[in-house]
Amino acid sequence: MVEKYIWQHEDWPKMYWDDSQFSELLADVNLLRGKLMGRLSMFGFKEQEDSVLDSITMEIVDSAGIEGEMLNHDSVRSSVARHLGLEYAGMTVPDHYTDGVVEVMIDATSGYGKDVDSERLFAWHAALFPMGRSGMYKINVGKWRNEKEAMQVVSGPLGRQKVHYEAPPSGDVPGMMEDFLSWLNSSSEMIDPLVKAAVAHLWFVTIHPFDDGNGRICRTITECLLSRADCSSKRYYSLSSEILKHRNDYYNHLERTQKGDLNITEWIVWFVETLKKAVEVALDKTERVVKKRMFWDKHHDTPLNERQRKVLNMMLDGFEGKLNSSKWYKINHCSQDTATRDINDLINKGVLRKSEGGGRSTNYELV
Repeated sequence: MVEKYIWQHEDWPKMYWDDSQFSELLADVNLLRGKLMGRLSMFGFKEQEDSVLDSITMEIVDSAGIEGEMLNHDSVRSSVARHLGLEYAGMTVPDHYTDGVVEVMIDATSGYGKDVDSERLFAWHAALFPMGRSGMYKINVGKWRNEKEAMQVVSGPLGRQKVHYEAPPSGDVPGMMEDFLSWLNSSSEMIDPLVKAAVAHLWFVTIHPFDDGNGRICRTITECLLSRADCSSKRYYSLSSEILKHRNDYYNHLERTQKGDLNITEWIVWFVETLKKAVEVALDKTERVVKKRMFWDKHHDTPLNERQRKVLNMMLDGFEGKLNSSKWYKINHCSQDTATRDINDLINKGVLRKSEGGGRSTNYELV
C-alpha cells in the first residue's frame, strides 16, 4: 500500500492547483467552445437536433464502454430521441435498462440548473441497477456503500491482483459526500466552471460512494457541470468518447493523482486537454455539416437519381477509402454498367472528377 492516498491527507478535501499551468489551455478551450456554439447557431433546427442526438448517444455508449460494458448504439439512440421528443428514422424499441441509462443522462443535462443532492444521485444509481445486482452480485442500490472490508479498485487474475486504489472507509462516506455536494452546488466566481468539472470528477470518484457504477455516475455529474458551463442542456461534444480513446491514460492519471498529495494540477491539465480534443472533434463534424449544406445548395437544381444522392451523401458524411465503380454497384446493388453510367453522368455535371492515378484502379472524388 502507498504511504498515503489523497483522501488520507490531513487537509483533505482542500485540494489545490496552479492556475498558471493551464490558463492558456483554458483560454484555447473556451475559444473553441465559443466557435462551436457560433457555428451551431447558424445550423437549421434539424441539423442542431441531429448534432445533439449524436453527441448524447456517443456520450452514453462510450461512458459505458470505459467500464467495458457494450451498449447497443441504435437502442441508445432510439431512447435518446424518444426522451428528447426527436424524430429518428428506424427507431428500435430500447430495453428497460437502456432506457434507465438514458434517463439518467437526460436528467443530468436537461436539469443542469438543479442541485445535485443525495436523493438525485440515489435515483440515478437505481436507474443504472434496476435489478439490484451488478452481474451476479447483489449490491446496495440507491444508498451509500456500507461494506465491512476495504473498497478497492483492482486488476489482474485472482490471487495475483494489483491494487490500484483503496477508497475511504464506508463509515466516512456520508460525511464526505455531504461536503462534496455542498461544494458542488455552491456558486463561486473564483473557480472556472471547466476546472470545477475537473475537480468534481476527481473528488467523486475518489470517495467512490457506491458499491458499483461510480465511474458512470461520476461522468454523469461531469456532463451536468459541462451543461452548466455551456448554460445549455444541448450537448454537442462528448468527453467520454475522448476518454475512451485514451482509457489507459485516463486510469493512469487518476491513479497517480489519488496516490499523490493535494496538488491536483496535473489532473486538471489532463482533463482540460481531453476536453479540448472532444470540442475539436465536434468542430470537425460541424465542418462536414457546413460543407454538406454548401454542396447541396450548389447542386439544388442538379438532376440526380436516388443512387447518386445516396453515394454523394455517404461521401459528404466521411466515406471511408476511395470511391470506384465496384464500390458504387455494391452500395447500390446495381450492375457495373449502371454504376459506370451514374458516375460518368456526375462527371459531366461537374459533381465528381477522377482522382489522380487512373488505370485499372480509377477512383473518384467530389469536385
